Amino acid sequence: MSLGFHRDKGGRRRISNRQIDFLGWILFTLSASSFVVASIGNLWAMAGSLLFLLACLVFIIPFFRKD
Repeated sequence: MSLGFHRDKGGRRRISNRQIDFLGWILFTLSASSFVVASIGNLWAMAGSLLFLLACLVFIIPFFRKD
């Protein structure tokens, strides 16, 4: 997987849609981690936060698998 910038025909650096998707999932994972920390002491909030974090990690898996 290449997460480097690509050059367009004009020579300018261009970020790919895959890179934007990956960045989005990383931000979602950081958000989920923050929810886990914020929900310490509340069982139902913690359960929901952990499920959200797990779902984010599952969606990141395809970025590391070879097609």
